Amino acid sequence: MGKTTGFLEYERCDGPVRPEAERVQDFREFHGDLSAAERTKQAARCMDCGVPFCQAGVMIAGMASGCPLHNLVPETNDLVYRGRMEEAYQRLSITHSFPEFTSRVCPALCEAACTCGLHDKPVATKENERTIIEYAFEHDLVKEETPAVRTGKRVAVVGSGPAGLAAAQLLNKRGHEVTVYERNDRVGGLLRYGIPNMKLDKSLIDRRVALMEGAGVKFVVNADIGKDIPAEKLLSEYDSVILACGASHARDINAPGRDAKGIRFAVDFLSEVTKSLLDSDFKKVPEALAKDKDVVVIGGGDTGNDCVGSCIRLGAKSVLQLEMMPKPACSRQETNPWPEWPRILKVDYGQEEAIWKFGSDPRVYRTTVKEFVKDKKGNLKELVLVSLEPKKDEKTGRMNMVPVEGSEKTVPAQLVLIAAGFLGSEQYVTDAFGVETDARTNVKTAPFTYAASRDKIYTAGDMHRGQSLVVWAIAEGREAAKAVDMALMGYSNL
Repeated sequence: MGKTTGFLEYERCDGPVRPEAERVQDFREFHGDLSAAERTKQAARCMDCGVPFCQAGVMIAGMASGCPLHNLVPETNDLVYRGRMEEAYQRLSITHSFPEFTSRVCPALCEAACTCGLHDKPVATKENERTIIEYAFEHDLVKEETPAVRTGKRVAVVGSGPAGLAAAQLLNKRGHEVTVYERNDRVGGLLRYGIPNMKLDKSLIDRRVALMEGAGVKFVVNADIGKDIPAEKLLSEYDSVILACGASHARDINAPGRDAKGIRFAVDFLSEVTKSLLDSDFKKVPEALAKDKDVVVIGGGDTGNDCVGSCIRLGAKSVLQLEMMPKPACSRQETNPWPEWPRILKVDYGQEEAIWKFGSDPRVYRTTVKEFVKDKKGNLKELVLVSLEPKKDEKTGRMNMVPVEGSEKTVPAQLVLIAAGFLGSEQYVTDAFGVETDARTNVKTAPFTYAASRDKIYTAGDMHRGQSLVVWAIAEGREAAKAVDMALMGYSNL
C-alpha cells in the first residue's frame, strides 16, 4: 500500500489555512488544498501496516476507533499516491455517501486510529478524502443513479440531515420512490443550520441535493411532521417511514435568572446566523446578534467552538467559553492508549481565532453558571460563575463535578449561548408516530437494528443513537436503508 517507506521520508503536511486576521472578516471556508504533488506525498505516508485500525469503526473504551463507514482507507490512499484519482473516487463511493461533508466536519476517527500515529503524526486521510471528492466533482464523475426500474414501493424519510439523506440516496438507487420531508425552509438538517458556513459551505449541500433530485428523490421543505402534516397521513401513503429527525432536544441550564433576555440555545443562534446569510446571498451579516457584546458560551464541544468563531465574526466585545470538566492533557496518558480515541487537548479554529483576537484561549475549565443576573428591564447583564471539583458519589461510585464553596465570581455577559449538548429526540415527533423511546428519549429498537416498535417505522442517526457525529449519521442512514429494503423486498442488494 502506498510507498513502502513513505511514512519515513515525508512529514505530515496539512492544507493551507487562511490567517485569522483575514478569515474572521467573512463566513467563507478557510481551509485550502495542497498541490497535487504534495497531496501525493501525503497519501504515500499510508503504511502497509497489516492491521488498518483506521477502517475498523469499532467501539473501544466507550469511544469509536476508526471509521464507522469502514472506508477502505489504505486502498484509497494508495490510489491517490499513484495518481489514479478516478479509481480512488470509485473505491470511496462504494462505502461513503457524502465525502464532501465528512472531509470538512468529521473529527477524523480514521486518523486517530492510524498506525502511523502511534509514534508519529497520522496520515492526512481526511484531507486526502476531500481531494478525492472535489476532484470527482470537478471532473464530472459524481453521479446519483436514476434506477432503470422502479419497485413500486414508496418510502418517506422524515428529516434531511446526513442520516436522512444517506437513507434516501440508497433507497432511491434501489428503485424505491423516496420523499424526504424537512421542517426547515432548506434541505440539510444540522448540516445546513447547525454547522457554520465557514466550516461547511452550504453550496456543497445544494450541489448534492440537486444531483439527488435529478435522480428522482423528492424533497418537501417547511413540512413539520407531527404538526403541519399528521404522522398517520405518511403511514397511510407510504410503505415505510424512516425517522431521521436528529436529537434536537437541547440540554438546558437551570439556574436563577434563566428567564433573562439574552440567553439562547446555541443551535438556534447558529441557525439564525446562517439563515440570515443565505437569505441575503451573504450580503447581510447579522452583526446585531453579538456586536459589542460580552458573550459567554456554555459548552466546550464542537458546537461551542462554532459559536466562538461565529461571535468573533459578528464583532463580539469578548468571548468566554465554559467547560465543566477538567482541562484535558496535552498528550495521551497511559490510561488512554492508541488506538483509543485520544482524550487530549485540542485547539479548534474558534479558539485559534479567540487567541488571535483577545490574546488568550477562551476556555475556562471546571466552571459553570450559578446565576444569570438581569438588569431592571430583564436583560442579561452578568453571570455568577462557580468553580467545580470532582467528588465521588458514595452511593453510586461515580465521580461528579460539584461546586467549590466560596469560588463564585462575576463576569459581564449580554449574550449567553447554551451549547451543552442534546437530550434526545423531540417528544412531539415520537408521540405523533406512537413509537417507544428508551431512557434517553431516543427511538427504541432492538440492538443493532433500525425497526421501531411500530410496524413500517424505522429510525436512523441521532434520533436512534443519540447525539453523535455526521459520519455516524451517514453510516446509520445507510444501514437503515438496507433494513427497509430487506423488509420491502425480502432481500437487499444494498
